[in-house]
Amino acid sequence: MTQATPTPSRREQILQGLALMLEEDSGKRITIAALARQVGVSEAALYRHFPSKARMFEGLIEFIEQTLFERIGRILEEVPEALPRCHQILTLVLAFAEKNPGLSRLLGGDVLTGETARLRQRIHQLFERLETQLKQVLREAELREGLRPALPIPAAANLLVAQAEGRIAQYVRSDFRRLPTGHWEDQWPALSARLMREGVQTA
Repeated sequence: MTQATPTPSRREQILQGLALMLEEDSGKRITIAALARQVGVSEAALYRHFPSKARMFEGLIEFIEQTLFERIGRILEEVPEALPRCHQILTLVLAFAEKNPGLSRLLGGDVLTGETARLRQRIHQLFERLETQLKQVLREAELREGLRPALPIPAAANLLVAQAEGRIAQYVRSDFRRLPTGHWEDQWPALSARLMREGVQTA
C-alpha cells in the first residue's frame, strides 16, 4: 500500500504560490491581489494566514534558513575534512538556488527593493550566518588537519560566500538561464588549491 503525499496546508500553498510568482514574474512587483489569484483564494483568506506581505516573505526566508542549515548540519556530521566541507556547503547553496529560482530572487535581494528593511536584514543575516559557519570550518582545519587558510580566516570565508552570492546574482540577472552550478566543479579545484596551506610547525 503506497503512502499518499500529504496535502499542503493553506499556509504552505500561499508560500508556494508566492515562490512561483517570484519565478514566473521576474522583475515584477508582487501584489496581494495577484497572489490571491495565483493561489485561488480571496485576499481576506491570505490575511487570515499572514498579516502582511512582509510576513509572507519572512515565511519563505525561514524556509530557506531551515532547509539550508539543517543540511549544513548533516554535512558537518558526515564530512570531517575542511575543504570537502566547504565544497559541499557551497554546492548545497548553489544547487538549492538553482532548483528554486523564485527563492534565488529572495537570496539575491532584488525582489525586496521597496519592501521593509527588516526583510533585507534577514537575508543579510542569512549570509552572515553562512560566512560564520565557513569561518568555523576553516578554524577547525588548523586544529584537526594542520592546515591554515592562505588568507586570514575572515577574508577566506568571505571569498567563499562571495562565490555563492555572485553565482546566485548571475542566475537571477540572466532570468535563470545561467545556472549557479555551471562550471562550479571545474572551478572549485582551482579555488581550493590556493585556499589552504600546511600550518607552520612549532619546535
